[in-house]
Amino acid sequence: MNSLSLARADQWPNVIFMLGILVVLAFLICVAVAAVTMNRSTKVVAKQEDDLRQLVHRYEQLSENTLDAQQRTATHVAELVSRTASIEKILRTVE
Repeated sequence: MNSLSLARADQWPNVIFMLGILVVLAFLICVAVAAVTMNRSTKVVAKQEDDLRQLVHRYEQLSENTLDAQQRTATHVAELVSRTASIEKILRTVE
């Protein structure tokens, strides 16, 4: 055997070791990317839920305001009906 083949034979463990390190680093990078992606998606979902809560709160306020306005309108209409009936009664007695 010549010295060149011995040197190459001694390098294989180092090459395998380096490939192992590269595989482990690639795996760690993939895990880090997956963690960052999941973190971002969790933040997006949390923001969407918060936006939905705010929308529901605004809807509840709007429905309460609408109910109050409807009740006031119904009261005013009932009062107008009563006044109109009184005016009609007076007009009938005048004829």
